[in-house]
Parts: sequence; C-alpha cells; structure tokens
Amino acid sequence: MKNKTVLAYSGGLDTTYCAVYLNKVKNMEVHALTVNTGGFSQDEIAQIEARAKKLGISSFKCIDVTKEYYDSCIKYLVFGNVLKNATYPLSVSAERMVQAIAVAKYALEIGATAVAHGSTGAGNDQVRFDMVFQGMLPGVEIITPIRDMKLSREQEIAFLKEHGVEMNAEKAKYSINKGLWGTSVGGKETLTSKDYLPEDAWPTQISESGTRKMELTFSKGELIAVDDKKFKHPVEAIQYLQSVAQPYGIGRDIHVGDTIIGIKGRVGFEAAAPLIIIKAHHLLEKHVLTKWQLYWKDQLSVWYGNWLHEGQMLDPTMRNIEKFLEDTQLTVTGKVFVTLQPHRFTITGIESSHDLMSSKFGSYGEMNKGWSGDDVKGFAKIFGNQTSIYHKVNDDVR
Repeated sequence: MKNKTVLAYSGGLDTTYCAVYLNKVKNMEVHALTVNTGGFSQDEIAQIEARAKKLGISSFKCIDVTKEYYDSCIKYLVFGNVLKNATYPLSVSAERMVQAIAVAKYALEIGATAVAHGSTGAGNDQVRFDMVFQGMLPGVEIITPIRDMKLSREQEIAFLKEHGVEMNAEKAKYSINKGLWGTSVGGKETLTSKDYLPEDAWPTQISESGTRKMELTFSKGELIAVDDKKFKHPVEAIQYLQSVAQPYGIGRDIHVGDTIIGIKGRVGFEAAAPLIIIKAHHLLEKHVLTKWQLYWKDQLSVWYGNWLHEGQMLDPTMRNIEKFLEDTQLTVTGKVFVTLQPHRFTITGIESSHDLMSSKFGSYGEMNKGWSGDDVKGFAKIFGNQTSIYHKVNDDVR
C-alpha cells in the first residue's frame, strides 16, 4: 500500500516514461488513469490501454469528463469570449485543471499514497497539477520524474528502449495534446522565437477547399445548433463544428505568452471550433448587450482567463465571476452567420429577437426616432460641461 501510485497517463512519451520508471526502477504499484476531455476516440482509448498494459502497470482506467469539462469550464470561456493575449482559447490550460481534479478524486477513491504526472520543470502544467493535488490530497506524495531529473526527450526515448519499449522518435519530436477545446502542438520550432510549425506537424491536414456558409444558433450564450442540426448538449455541437471547420486549416496559430513560472513560452495550436464559436458569440453579444454589460464582461473575463490559465480554477472568486457571466447571457440568443474558406473564416452577421440595433429606434448615421436636434444640443452641452469648465479654469496651465 505504501507504493500505491496514481499516474496521470496520456500514453505519450513523458507519461510512458513515468509508468516504466515508477514500475521498473522505483518498484511502485502504478495505477494509470487517462482522463478524456474530448480528445480521444474509442479506438484511441483502446490503443492507449493496450500500450499501458504492456508497460507492466498494475491497472489502467479511462474516465470521460468531457461534459463536466464543458459545464464547469468551457461554458464560461465562451460566455467571457476568453482568448489569452487575444489569440489562444486556453485549449490546454482549461483541461489540465479538470484532469488534475479527476486524478485527485481517483487517488482518494482507491486510497493511493502518491500521485505522479509527467510535467517538465519548464512549463505551466507542473504548477497546475501540483496546486490541485496539494489542495485536494494533503499528505499524498507528488512524484514528477521528468521534472526532477531534468530529462530531455532523447534521454526518455533511450531509457524506454533499454526497457524494451519502442517509441517512434519522429512522432516524439512533437508533443501533441488534443481535447474538446483545441489541440496544442509543441516541438523544436516552438522553442524558438521565429520558426513556424511545418505543415506535417499539424494533427489535422487541410483537405477542404472552396467556400461553405454556416449558421450557428445560440441559446442563452450556448451553441445548440449548427445549420439544421440540433444537439442535445453543446459538447456535441462543438465536436460537429470542429469536424467541419478544422479540415479547412482554420484556427491554426502560435500563442506567445507569459508562463506561471515567469518565462515566455510559445505553443502551436489548432482550434477551429473554439475560435469560430468565440468570435460568433462575441458578435451576437455586441448586438444584444448594453455598452456597460460588454465593458464589465471584458474586465472580468480577462482576469478569469488569466487566473484559470495560472491554475486557479478552485479559487472561490472564479465561482463569483461565473455567476456574473451566466447572468449576462439571458438575452444572448439568436443565429450567427459564418463563412468558411481555407485558412480563414468570416462572421458575416447575426439575427436575434433581442437585437438592440432594431430599426424602430433609428438607424446609425441615417435617422433617429427617439430624440430631436434640440435634445442633442442640450445633451452635448451638459455631457461636455465638466471638460469645458476644466479648460476655462486651467487655460494658462500649458
């Protein structure tokens, strides 16, 4: 029982190394847990399980938390139109928190005395996992072989080969993490400041051409239909939109940001559905929310996204902001029209019964129906009065 360890296991190079190292070298009882956040198909899960069992571990389990991931996290990223540095939809940041919580719960369930993860010492994930484990598993040991021994990918591959585990060195050149809210890609190019990922590094190759027009239907801020397809849960809508849009090469980019540990970092990602949904949702909001609703949403959403990115999903302040965001979505209902083309998409317009741009109140720059010219003269005089007084009093300041 002293060696009963839960390993957060994805089947990639780092977690494969951890499984073998903990089992063969440290003689621990390793229970591998794969937490599916929407990135694995049933066939892929079966392959991961088969690989795990060949490593000599004590047990393997996969749990699907995709809907919980959406309900507890992604929904609020949409409500807040969250794009880190106006670019990145927090594809990995968000799911790591949900995965860490799931691992912690499983460790409690089976009475593990240790938990392990394959994070390196140079990224954000080590902090995210550690903080959740420290908060939910007091007294349980946290084991991080890759970080502690400062291992390179080449060293990991060589170690595994010594223990009879073959890894595809070419495939291992890139670290790929796929989830419901996008796929991240890390490799030698992202370690530099100028190089871009080559075409074959992207998990989804471009296979679509031409133009496709789509309609996205939102109800209280959540995507419920794409074209004429209605879905029981927004997760299904996201997955469908991703399957249609990603083959156009939409949503590819490289995010440059500040890590939790204070260094700059780059990561490639492809996230067609998240980017289309966020941009479409934002346009709908601009039509149906007031100026100050939009303003305060922007302030709180930036903070929410940054705090989530830095591993603070369990902070109670996050629940407070989520309630605010949810309340703002009462009128965010309608259709958004989107055009897809290779490498790009265009949000062309919206249709909503809550549209505040209704022509019965006037047309901007053309005609007004709610006030007279004299009303505007008086308003402008009063609205600018304080500034006018300042300049009259301080005429000799400059």
